[in-house]
Amino acid sequence: MRVRVHQHVNPLAPHFRAAPQPIDTATVFTDPSLPLHLDLGSARGRFLLQMAETEPHWNFLGVEIREQLVTEANRIARERRSQNLHFVFCNAMLWLDRLLEKVPAGRLNRVTIHFPDPWFKKKHAKRRMVTPELVSTLASKLTNGGLVHFQTDIDFLFDEVCGLFLDSGDFARSSGAAIRFPVKTEREQAVEARELPVFRQTFGRE
Repeated sequence: MRVRVHQHVNPLAPHFRAAPQPIDTATVFTDPSLPLHLDLGSARGRFLLQMAETEPHWNFLGVEIREQLVTEANRIARERRSQNLHFVFCNAMLWLDRLLEKVPAGRLNRVTIHFPDPWFKKKHAKRRMVTPELVSTLASKLTNGGLVHFQTDIDFLFDEVCGLFLDSGDFARSSGAAIRFPVKTEREQAVEARELPVFRQTFGRE
């Protein structure tokens, strides 16, 4: 049964301000020595569920603010006996640094941020997930040369997020085309089916 949840969640609401426990990769993955792919805003987890099967020599960690979706995605992962995939309930905008506190240095190699909520109204801009603090956390955890892949169908959000990464001084635009994964997210498929543009950029940790 498909879990029904609200499409939009206010990350500044009291319910989402509680700090998570730091993730223990040695507990959630069978082989914690594998390179780690972090997906921020994993939604129903369909992208990572397929990626974990497509790339078995990676570990995949999905972070999602809607707890019901995390529960559902982990249930499916268990049913598939996935050993390199785990989802966690966390408000990444506020607590990504806390969540990744125990991740060993050099382990995080790749990050994806797919179609985050743009929060169109100016008064709601403070709810957007990608902030200078989140960029700083990724910079501190990513291995040198590690990659962050961002995509959205909202042009102003694309410009804003690109500015945050580039202005940080820790990231540069990756040479060549943006990463294209062998699996597409549900949102990506829906946007492309309507023949609308998807804005993509890959950043390299310097």
